[in-house]
Amino acid sequence: MSSRRRCIVVLDIGKTNVRVCAVDEAGQALHSVGQPNRSRPGPPYRHYDAEALFQFILDGLRQLGAEHEIEAIVPVTHGATAALLAGDDLALPVLDYEEEISSRLSAEYDARSRDFALTGSPSLPLGLNLGRQLYWLAGAFPDELSRVSDILLYPQYWAYRLCGVKASEVTSLGCHTDLWEPVGRRYSEVARAMGWDRLFPPTVAAWANLGTPTAEVRSRAGLASDCRVHAGIHDSNASFLAHRVPRDGDFCVVSSGTWIICMAHGASMACLRGDRDMLANVDAFGDPVPSARFMGGREYAAIAGSTTADPTADEARAVVASGAMALPAFAAEGGPFLGRTGRLVRTDSARALDRAALAAVYCALVTDYCIDLLGARGEILVEGKFAANRAYVATLAGLRPGQTVSVSSDQTGTLSGAVLLARLPEAASGDLPRSRRVEPIDPELLAGYRRDWRARVDGEDA
Repeated sequence: MSSRRRCIVVLDIGKTNVRVCAVDEAGQALHSVGQPNRSRPGPPYRHYDAEALFQFILDGLRQLGAEHEIEAIVPVTHGATAALLAGDDLALPVLDYEEEISSRLSAEYDARSRDFALTGSPSLPLGLNLGRQLYWLAGAFPDELSRVSDILLYPQYWAYRLCGVKASEVTSLGCHTDLWEPVGRRYSEVARAMGWDRLFPPTVAAWANLGTPTAEVRSRAGLASDCRVHAGIHDSNASFLAHRVPRDGDFCVVSSGTWIICMAHGASMACLRGDRDMLANVDAFGDPVPSARFMGGREYAAIAGSTTADPTADEARAVVASGAMALPAFAAEGGPFLGRTGRLVRTDSARALDRAALAAVYCALVTDYCIDLLGARGEILVEGKFAANRAYVATLAGLRPGQTVSVSSDQTGTLSGAVLLARLPEAASGDLPRSRRVEPIDPELLAGYRRDWRARVDGEDA
């Protein structure tokens, strides 16, 4: 009998980093291999090297399989990305959504696609709307697009590479693509008019067992013939799912990394405002989830500079006491303050200002702003990279004195949900990810600082 520990492998393909991670049934990482998720500048455009990434995945599976018995693989990826196939091969490289897309074609696209009331998908810059990507590619590469037989959303592309089965799934399809109507649970008018709906394979549940790895993959990765490959899920929705399954009532998940995404269960769809980069995500059960987001990881890095250590709650308190502020925005992609240029104020009067602490306080203020836009009620659960940032979570807790703020033990924000996928539908409920309540910075100290910050922000709106 094998002495290796059984595990589920999560292919965690984030915008910044890629990990192949062995996870136990409790959602705790056992072992992982990772690398930066770099894209190539072109030609023909900024894109991901799918073959190099596939080789990294196979190498990672072989490495993890030497120590653990892999029973299932669950792909979890960032959104706004799809693979266009001509038969079994890519018709074009997988486009990076940060590619600059022609403004003329974008204007044409918005004129015929924008129906926020039905899609819950705001007009976003670059290629952050998947429909915009497809429209641009159709105009720029008509011959290649004419050969496309299948559009595979990014988690399902990697599932297909592993097991050879093509499928679609709603969390990526409903992630600000313009292609899906969450309430109607159908493809949008522009998807139908352009014929794109016919190119998506049949829709399956995120937890669907698509099959076993191909013979080639088993040979190259050292996998057993009974290993399962699941359809997979959009990364923020993996974070959300771990709380969605076992909970009743209202709650808000703050999924953090390159993006900070606030997903409010129980909030009204009527709160959504496209001009604030609010949107309807779609959870693994197909239900719309009012959401608001900003590029927190990028903004944090822009403010913090070369500082790498996470700041403390005391350092955040010192920033607040000094009156130093960062005003939005420090990233060009998305967020409630899109189009503004970030700036620092009152920093000259602050002694030995900790830029990382200033960045943490800023990100907490924008998160708080997003939560207010959503009207989110109940417990606030922070997952992912920012859960370990003591200054950020303590500031957020101090800004939300009427709500409990907790941090999850799942440091990536995806593992618990991904493992739950491998147990559904047999598991009628899931175990809550382990979490701890955050001790807040003095709410009275923060109240005045928050009023000042919001007055400046709202003044710029006027």
